[in-house]
Amino acid sequence: MDRLKQIESFVAVAVKGSLTAAAHAEGVAPAVIGRRIDALEGRLGVKLLVRTTRKISLTHEGSAFLEDCQRVLADLANSEASVSAGGVKASGHLRVTAPAGFGRRHVAPLVPRFIAQHPDVSLSLNLSDRVVDIVNEGFDCAVRVGDLPDSSLVSVRLADNRRQCVATPAYLQRAGVPVVPAELGRHECLTLSSDASQSRGWAFLVDGEVTHLRPSGRLDCSDGQVLHEWCLGGLGIAWRSTWEVEGEIASGRLQAVLEDFAAPPNGIYAVFPQRKHLPLRVRLWIDFIKHSYGDAEYWTSPP
Repeated sequence: MDRLKQIESFVAVAVKGSLTAAAHAEGVAPAVIGRRIDALEGRLGVKLLVRTTRKISLTHEGSAFLEDCQRVLADLANSEASVSAGGVKASGHLRVTAPAGFGRRHVAPLVPRFIAQHPDVSLSLNLSDRVVDIVNEGFDCAVRVGDLPDSSLVSVRLADNRRQCVATPAYLQRAGVPVVPAELGRHECLTLSSDASQSRGWAFLVDGEVTHLRPSGRLDCSDGQVLHEWCLGGLGIAWRSTWEVEGEIASGRLQAVLEDFAAPPNGIYAVFPQRKHLPLRVRLWIDFIKHSYGDAEYWTSPP
């Protein structure tokens, strides 16, 4: 119990930014919270927080530990909810947001199955490429692709995502297969326009280091779906996410190239606000999409 209290107090201080705010939320004196943090740091043998008279900040070890603690507390809350819910059915309204392209292909098709399993739940799906403020805009859960910024939100990793260079077999037969990333300079590369994302270019792992290249071609576009269609039309090589092209690679419509130089994967996450008691409908939704994405066959033949 003491260990759990120490962890809960650490998370509260890190999220709220002060001992006083964390103590006020729990209804205890700030000194109590301070003693718990001291005991936790003493037990671990590392400094988690840097405390001054003006602010509290996380150390490097504290930042890493915070993410683990939030996940542990969320899992514990979910386990308690499972027991206490018993045979109670999920109900109420669920608000979910996701990136537009990923959401169209890998979130929206799962919604009918989830609703069929939970007939007392209604669901609103928002698809947007901006980073939605789920707390202030009233969303229960966001599905996000890529590295997550530091935040007080809780995240659950649903699957890995990797970017690959792909082209049609017809294009590669015509133009040749690049053997190293530097050979992209002689190919038609389908790139996002400069006003879009990927400002650093395409990422490759060369001699153990991640290297960014900015290949060029006669075609660029601010819309990734258009680049995908151009790629399928045999117009060049594109750098796309596995969630977008894995099925077409499996079917032979596209062929992956430069696989030995693929950069390390990032993640696909479910993100939700820090809550003591996560609503059953939210927990079931996260479990549902995690189970769906965890099936290896899903990515080669999604719904």
